[in-house]
Amino acid sequence: MNEKAGKRRDWVKNAAIVFLTIMLILTFFSNTIMNYSLPEVAIQYIQSGTITSKVRGTGTVQSSSLYNVKVTESRKVTSVAVKVGDTVAEGDVICYLDEKESTELQAAKDALKAAQVAYDTALLSGSLTASQMQNGGKNFSVDKYKKQLINAQNAITAAQQEIDAYQPDYDAIKKANDDAQAALTTANNNVANIEAWMGYQDTISSGNGAAKDKLRKQYTEAKQLALAAQNNANVASAALAQADASMKVLTDKLEAAKASATELATDIGANLNLNTLYEAVVTAQNNVDELTKNSQSTTITADIAGTITSVSVTAGEQTSPDTPVAVIQPEGKGYTLSFSATAEQAAKISVGDPAELVNSWYYSDITATVASIKPDPQDRKNKVITFNLSGDLTEGQSLSLQVGQKSANYDYIVPNSAIREDNNGKFVLIVESKSSPLGTRYYATRYDVQVLASDDTQTAISGGFYGYESVITTSTKPVEAGKLVRLPD
Repeated sequence: MNEKAGKRRDWVKNAAIVFLTIMLILTFFSNTIMNYSLPEVAIQYIQSGTITSKVRGTGTVQSSSLYNVKVTESRKVTSVAVKVGDTVAEGDVICYLDEKESTELQAAKDALKAAQVAYDTALLSGSLTASQMQNGGKNFSVDKYKKQLINAQNAITAAQQEIDAYQPDYDAIKKANDDAQAALTTANNNVANIEAWMGYQDTISSGNGAAKDKLRKQYTEAKQLALAAQNNANVASAALAQADASMKVLTDKLEAAKASATELATDIGANLNLNTLYEAVVTAQNNVDELTKNSQSTTITADIAGTITSVSVTAGEQTSPDTPVAVIQPEGKGYTLSFSATAEQAAKISVGDPAELVNSWYYSDITATVASIKPDPQDRKNKVITFNLSGDLTEGQSLSLQVGQKSANYDYIVPNSAIREDNNGKFVLIVESKSSPLGTRYYATRYDVQVLASDDTQTAISGGFYGYESVITTSTKPVEAGKLVRLPD
């Protein structure tokens, strides 16, 4: 009995040990799994030190007042007398040109010849009147021809109005004539019918004297009516002939007005064409005269003293009016340099601030000053900072500048990567620790800050710090205030 009770106690004890062992193992692994699921953060202690808040950038040196040596016509270059870097005085030779006329002058003379041929051909075509040939298109007046066209159109309108006014009378006379001719035809037809009936009566009733007398009486009356109708028709026909004559006078007047307008339009067209050709000759001649007057000599010289910064032609090439043959940096004139910076960086400097050259030991006697701060047309979030330069400089030279406040000491300095920002402002996340039965836990705690100064790597801040806090600089996952984090192993 005692033996059985002892075995039972051993079994219970062993079971409890196994259970506790399993629980410990599970707790350990769950803690390990949870730790590896947390974002791993890199931290750095808040430090005190010095910050120099500067804006840095690199740009290309440009002349603030370059002088272009131009040849205003296309000419062949026979030789070039200067090279880049040469110093020239006013009047020194830049290059020599061929003695032949410029391409522009040759083309202008060809255009003048073609315009003169076109004008002479039109003038001697044989289709012009003596007056047109004598005028030669030289005194073309739009106002004069405009008035003549208006008068011609008014004449046509007046002639048509006369016809329209006479038309009702003419129509009445013509109708009266038509009616008279119709009445004459009716009267003649009646006479013919009676004559036919009288002949018939003669064949069938040669002895009936009363019937024949009646027909003779009717015939006499019909002849009288026919005679009266004839008289009326003659009168109506004469009236119509006179009306036709009057209408012809009016229509001839209208046609003459139309013909005059057509002739005037033809004359204007011929004079306008001749005037256009004449003006083309005048314009071409003026162009030749202007190019001849402004033709440059074969020697191109410098108008000012300075340094040659570029030469764009070589012997044998053609000059171009749009391209300078050489560019001179005027003696005593300065240079500029520009680069783009963020608006936040630009806000730290002002016009007139002196700038320093990066690697200034490499250069000698070069000074730089902020000349302007303007919006960057390529990026609205940035500003273009332009500097005035002086000293031993060359157009196209690349320089790196830095400009900004002088160095200052600060109590709390953190890496730039530690600064965060949301709708409530800028802040940093501090790592704080708490002990637990399962080990030390690390939490991210938010501290609102004010940025005092910054440079390329560090930022000076103010806030409720003691100076020994650790700020989160980077993390493997997004970190939120109040959440658990883990430190590197």
